[in-house]
Amino acid sequence: MSATPGRMFQNDFHEAMGTWVLGYAPYGGADFGEAAAVAAEVADGDDDEFCAAWLRHADSLVSRADDARAAGHGVTASDLLLRASAAYSNAYRPLLGAPIDPRLLVAQRRMREAFEAGLELRPGSVAPFDIPFDGARMRANLALAEGHESERRPLIIQINGYDASSADEYFASSVAATRRGYHSLVFEAPGQGATLSEQGFALRPDFEAVLDAVLDHIADHPLVDADRIVISGWSLGGYFAPRAATSGDPRIAACIADPGQLDLGAGLGAFVRRLGASEEEARDPLNLPDATLGRIMASIEANRQLRWAIAQRGFWANGVTDFRAFLNTTAGFTSVGRLDGIRCPVLLTRGEGDPLAAGAGGFAEAIIAAGGRADVVDFTIAEGAGGHCEMMNRSLLNRRVLDWLDDILAG
Repeated sequence: MSATPGRMFQNDFHEAMGTWVLGYAPYGGADFGEAAAVAAEVADGDDDEFCAAWLRHADSLVSRADDARAAGHGVTASDLLLRASAAYSNAYRPLLGAPIDPRLLVAQRRMREAFEAGLELRPGSVAPFDIPFDGARMRANLALAEGHESERRPLIIQINGYDASSADEYFASSVAATRRGYHSLVFEAPGQGATLSEQGFALRPDFEAVLDAVLDHIADHPLVDADRIVISGWSLGGYFAPRAATSGDPRIAACIADPGQLDLGAGLGAFVRRLGASEEEARDPLNLPDATLGRIMASIEANRQLRWAIAQRGFWANGVTDFRAFLNTTAGFTSVGRLDGIRCPVLLTRGEGDPLAAGAGGFAEAIIAAGGRADVVDFTIAEGAGGHCEMMNRSLLNRRVLDWLDDILAG
């Protein structure tokens, strides 16, 4: 099979996975040539070769970082280690699911080691720490504002989605924030990172409880301006962040959701209809006949992208083992009836080509109707930013979001 012109990886699934890191190029997470070189190694190989090629690339970056550190080039070593952490994340992403593939744990642990070693070499670095929550230990890392490492500064708490790592979140959001003068916290919530893979804690819809534990741990930090703490979520974090804000916690100064999602259950009818349910059955997606569920699962298993997104990642992260349970669990992720609790300004992003962003306008209207403030910022395909989380023009996303935040906090 030959590669399609204008693309890197020959396999559609690998193309989606392998080019994700290009969104980090402005922030040092990867370069086009690196991803192209890995793609050439993978060629028409399967997921095993995809994983192995990214692991080889990440390991080579760590080796070069060791040489740089030994030669006294700490900045180069830090850059290489952090870049390696993003490559390790790419390596294990196709392996997500239960039972846990041992290679996932190896790559995930190497990601964590490289990420924290790279941060440690940054000026005024803060040691990684664990945040206790409901029996879990959520690993957290604080990246400091560039040029203000010893100062009390506003903090952005970055909230991840389904499958991204702390390294992904760092390059997608934290680097831009620290360049703008914000401290930035990344952490592994239930259903994410080692909190899921090594401790077994699944996603939970009541993210206000998770965030409360994070705020209790970080709000009194001497480097954090407790009056200017912001929460920002991407992908599924676009549900988590505003859900957390519905608590009305006065410690939250602003909330960003990329993209803004009010109710995950609202789209289940259309979702099962696309997968083969009849129009009548789709009106009640939580009570589909067993025969329909069987047909839907057959279609999911036949599609590599769907199998990964639902049967691998979706089931595992939600702590379920079948499609009916997955639908029921997803329906519980909603902020409907809670919006009058939001006490801070909210920014919702809306990518033109991102289905998850389709409800952002209605979400904003609902927040305003409940007495809150909500702004929507649009991103278009013409700008190269119309996809999920604006990944092919992430720098545009960060500029617009941080401009909004600068204005909010200044006001």
